Amino acid sequence: MMRLVVALLAGILFGVGLALARMTDPTVVLGFLDVAGRFDPTLVFVLGGAAGTTLLTFRFVLARTRPLFAPAFELPQANAIDAPLLLGAALFGVGWGIAGYCPGPVLVALGAGIHSALVFVPALIVGGVLQRLTARRRG
Repeated sequence: MMRLVVALLAGILFGVGLALARMTDPTVVLGFLDVAGRFDPTLVFVLGGAAGTTLLTFRFVLARTRPLFAPAFELPQANAIDAPLLLGAALFGVGWGIAGYCPGPVLVALGAGIHSALVFVPALIVGGVLQRLTARRRG
């Protein structure tokens, strides 16, 4: 039960951070990607804060034998850079550039009742289902 409470609190904290940084507003993201037009550097500070926090804390977190509220760390085992990874990254980037949303912020926007999120989230779900189906076929 404590693991679920901590996950909920972490999700709320993440969502509040996204909202405060205005990452739930697709125009901020699209402004960051518009380097030849009306460039908005806001996202650089959000990314810098996330990367800085990770750089400062990750070594201490992984020095523990296990997480505080879980029996073991669940780290990815795959490390190959292959065609599916590159294609998925490219599709993610194109979708992000067109819509101005990625999964975390769009869920916060959906919770806030932003209309464009109502279109994006079903497309996100369809993409996830298609990925699972193609992954099963590959084996």
